[in-house]
Amino acid sequence: MEKLFDQGINIFANYESFNFEYGEGCFGPEVEVRTLDAIRKSLLEPNCDGPEKVYSIAMDVGKKQHQQQLNEQHLLFGLVTYAKGRLGQEPIRSQGHIHKTSAYANDWSTPEVYEIWSGKAIIYMQEYAKDHPGRCYAVIGESGDVIIVPPFWAHATISANPENPLTFGAWCDRDYGFDYDDVRAHKGLAYYPLLNQDNEMEWQKNPMYEKSELVVKKPRIYQEFDIQPNKPIYKQYEEDNDKFKFVPRPDLFKEKWLDFIP
Repeated sequence: MEKLFDQGINIFANYESFNFEYGEGCFGPEVEVRTLDAIRKSLLEPNCDGPEKVYSIAMDVGKKQHQQQLNEQHLLFGLVTYAKGRLGQEPIRSQGHIHKTSAYANDWSTPEVYEIWSGKAIIYMQEYAKDHPGRCYAVIGESGDVIIVPPFWAHATISANPENPLTFGAWCDRDYGFDYDDVRAHKGLAYYPLLNQDNEMEWQKNPMYEKSELVVKKPRIYQEFDIQPNKPIYKQYEEDNDKFKFVPRPDLFKEKWLDFIP
């Protein structure tokens, strides 16, 4: 079992059991495991080889003292850990999706606030999953980095280093759900991440989409949401319980999403 960076909560990934271990004073569910067979339709090579268990998810974790409050705020903290290895030419990654709209958010799709705990991640996102994807970004994050995916954007989380497992936490809306229809209709997102022989990331355009530019960048500091760098996002929640209100209620922060840059 590897202890990760000081994530502000006593929960750790166990890479041998592909599970999470909840320390004293913490709560969390049995993990959900996504298998290779379950995500083949979204891959460049649907018949590729790869780990049988691709990633495990623990949605709704936290400190017991916050459990009722999180429910009342419609806020949820989730954890995900990825296996080592590849999916054919591709890195380990999630399926591309859009967050379903939430009645609590007045029928807005909800954003997500990622925090990388271990490994190296690329959060790929595009404005739309229609024929023209709009703006496309690949944001590269390492341990401690925070990356926000805005409402309505299609996105996927990619492990950028096949030799090290990726683990990350995320603030989500409690009414979370995933819409895969448009992404699957286009056989994935607008760009496929590929690993070359040196395990370096390359990008292949998906011909199902119209031409668009991919911007590869590092995370920025989200001053408009008062996100503090180098401080775990769970600890920031403890210090200010309303800081992540924009996650379940993005409709109250409309001006902050205009021309949003990840």
